[in-house]
Amino acid sequence: MKRKFPTYFVAATVLILSASTVCPAQQSLTWEQVKSKFEAVNPSLKANALTVDESRAQEITAYLRPNPQLSLSTDATQIAPNKGVWTPLKGTDFVPNVSYLHERDHKRELRLESAKEGTRIAQSQYEDAKRNLEFTLRGAFVNTLASKALLDLARSELEYYDRIIEISRARLHAGDIAQIDFDRIELLRVQYESALQSAIVNLRTAKIQLLQLLNDRTPVEQFDVTGSFDFSETLRSLDEFRQNALSTRPDLQAAMQTIQQAETNHKLAIANGSTDPTLAGWYTYNSSNNNPNGIDTLGLSISIPLRVFDHNQGEKKRTLIDIDRSRQASEAARAQVFSDVDSAYAQVQSNLELLKPYKEKYTAEATRVRDTVTYAYQHGGASLMDFLNAQSDYRTVQQSYLQLIGAYQSAVAQLNLAVGREVIQ
Repeated sequence: MKRKFPTYFVAATVLILSASTVCPAQQSLTWEQVKSKFEAVNPSLKANALTVDESRAQEITAYLRPNPQLSLSTDATQIAPNKGVWTPLKGTDFVPNVSYLHERDHKRELRLESAKEGTRIAQSQYEDAKRNLEFTLRGAFVNTLASKALLDLARSELEYYDRIIEISRARLHAGDIAQIDFDRIELLRVQYESALQSAIVNLRTAKIQLLQLLNDRTPVEQFDVTGSFDFSETLRSLDEFRQNALSTRPDLQAAMQTIQQAETNHKLAIANGSTDPTLAGWYTYNSSNNNPNGIDTLGLSISIPLRVFDHNQGEKKRTLIDIDRSRQASEAARAQVFSDVDSAYAQVQSNLELLKPYKEKYTAEATRVRDTVTYAYQHGGASLMDFLNAQSDYRTVQQSYLQLIGAYQSAVAQLNLAVGREVIQ
């Protein structure tokens, strides 16, 4: 006889299987994957990219020719009877006129050149906006890695302390310690619980900030990042970073390109001070003139403005001043590049100087002291105060070490921002 499973058991099994099918596995993205996704979906970055397309559209407008002008006029139309005869259209002149403004001195070409230089500036400004947004993204990524490391530390400390509580409970039952000492040890567990909850909240908050930058609606529980949370003890020379920054910083490139556009605009202002003639031609039909062979006639004219007072003097002077202004702004941008690189480099160096002794000595010492005092306390060779102090020192050193690594990676991100590209991973 076959055993019949209860209906509720079958329904629960189906529900669990369905949930495992619907809920996707947790994503774990590397920095390169995060950056690629950011470049593809971030709305602020995409909005900045559209400014480059707008600038390219202005190139079309800059190179357009002037439109020809068409006018139609009539004259000599009879408005009153002549000797009792009214033929209003017999002597009317019909004159269609076409005129065209001819631009001289390469005005169109200079407008196009200025517009193309504007597009290059817009492209550099887009790259600069991307540089700053990726710095924000890198900060959120590093913050997530740091929060994960601190959460792992909080969990391991709580697990370690729970073992200490069990050891203390055994000593209490054996009569090695007093009840008050055990109560003090057990009461301190709340600090580790609080640290664990704070670490969980901090990690969740860091992931939310990263998801916002990625424009991602994935639940926090199904999103994760992975990467090396460590530091490199080697650092290249400051001059190398400076030279890289001078060749790659997009804001400096934009400043240099602004000088070129200012020079082109000055040439255009000079060209706009020249005279542009207007050429015109017209056709006339008159069936009642004295020349029987002159019913259909053509006419041509040329109109030349006399630029006695206006030679575009104001724009010539303004664009000439703008060249100097752009050069000064370029020098200021260059000085800012050096300042940014030097400051970020000094911060990375400072973090390295702090991290090296932690890695080489302090973390190992803190672990050794804690384990030694714990062993001694377990066997009655150390006081409760010695044990608590050793545990507190270990916790402080480990947290400081992880926070320093996070500060180092943030300083590296600042140095990459100052240089204009990722020179340190």
